[in-house]
Amino acid sequence: MTGPIVVGVMPGQRPVVLEQAAQVAAGAGLPLVCAFVDVTVYPVDGSTGGPAAPIDPDGFDDAPQEFPESLQTAIASQLAGSGVRWSMVRLAGETARALAREAEDIGASMIVVGTREHTLTAVLKDVTAGSVARHLFHRQDVPVLVVPVNPRVPDDDDDD
Repeated sequence: MTGPIVVGVMPGQRPVVLEQAAQVAAGAGLPLVCAFVDVTVYPVDGSTGGPAAPIDPDGFDDAPQEFPESLQTAIASQLAGSGVRWSMVRLAGETARALAREAEDIGASMIVVGTREHTLTAVLKDVTAGSVARHLFHRQDVPVLVVPVNPRVPDDDDDD
């Protein structure tokens, strides 16, 4: 592995996803790229960091869209003292495609994403839009690490 590790991040995400990505990056001596995908905009020219346009132009303000400040603060706090070189990038479009495109553009060694929470909303999103992880590992060549954010193991599971 020679390229950076790309980790998908979003506000409210469980810390374990970034923690695992940072451990992989540190163990391999690679930088970590924290990628936030804004699904309310799409890439105009197909590039990851290029110009983006709103999906709903009526509900769009003209202020430049930045990396969410609360997410930036949470990432900085979590990675402080880790020794991992890291950066942030804001991407546009459908999450799996944007992460895959970014990984290809920067020559990433791996993409790290978390699973969805076990909620009715998450189940409905999975049924209608599909899983980001599933889309990633079926559509590109970069290895994908899927981190379970809240694994559900039955109390009577005896596979210890």
